[in-house]
Amino acid sequence: MKTTLNLNIGENSWERVLPDAAPLSEKVFQTVIDKLSPEFLQGKKSVSLNLELGSDDEIRTLNHRFRNLDKPTNVLSFANLDDDDFYDELPEMEEVELGDIIIAAETMLAQSEEQGISLRDHYVHILIHGILHLLGYDHMEEDERKEMEEKETALLAVFGIADPYKEDI
Repeated sequence: MKTTLNLNIGENSWERVLPDAAPLSEKVFQTVIDKLSPEFLQGKKSVSLNLELGSDDEIRTLNHRFRNLDKPTNVLSFANLDDDDFYDELPEMEEVELGDIIIAAETMLAQSEEQGISLRDHYVHILIHGILHLLGYDHMEEDERKEMEEKETALLAVFGIADPYKEDI
């Protein structure tokens, strides 16, 4: 299935801290779609998503507006499948637009430093996490959380990234 990533780099620091963001993001998106083959996409030829690499200020504003949380976060996902008409319109869609993902530079940098992992590895994880949300996965309930973490872990392994949920004993 063909994937199209509509990338906007709204925060200049992304070009400095992750210069390969565009090809890396495209590879992550294609890998997630190829490995999961989401059922609702069967028979479709192409799928797209919009990705904004933004700032903490931008994501804080969105987090406050849509989640009533006045603080930045690493990623926000806005899934089109959450729209009431999505499944009604799906049969007519030639290209399925999954939705929007926004990732905040400053929070990502701070978290990767705090966790002692590379920004690249943390970025791949968070982008996978965001794409899974666009595909309908969630982590509000324990069984949903486990399923989503299993999918993330399997996809991260494709990129040679260790399981972020494995607890050291």
